Amino acid sequence: MHICATKWGKSVFQGSSALTLDAKGRINVPTRHRDALLEQAQGCLTITRHPDGCLLVYPRPEWEQKREQIAAFPMQARALQRLLLGNAQDVEIDGSGRVLVAPELRLAAGMSRDLMLLGMGAHFELWDAAALTRREAADLSQGMGDVLNQFSF
Repeated sequence: MHICATKWGKSVFQGSSALTLDAKGRINVPTRHRDALLEQAQGCLTITRHPDGCLLVYPRPEWEQKREQIAAFPMQARALQRLLLGNAQDVEIDGSGRVLVAPELRLAAGMSRDLMLLGMGAHFELWDAAALTRREAADLSQGMGDVLNQFSF
């Protein structure tokens, strides 16, 4: 997993990290991301639910922009607003580099002990490792559709 500074000085998060949820519901923020998150967001993060069944982890400045966009959704998107805004939890990286994942969020995402953290550009997805494996297999079996017609490797 890499942290690359863009020309604007903002970190880009990519790659995956296997994490273990401790008995108190905390995860260790991978060292390779910790410095960037401390610099970019003073260690302040927001964790919320995603419709795919994982959790989204945003550096607070990124979340504040997303929160404004989500709050401006039309009434037809009330269920999505409820999912994203109603479940958002503000957390901070502690002195040991850990973040507490609230019990409600762990339960909603079906999280057990083994997790995967995926860098998705400006934010992360946090998955139960077994759920991610199932999701990736299902996604690959369905094919990628037209999206691959617009991309070259």
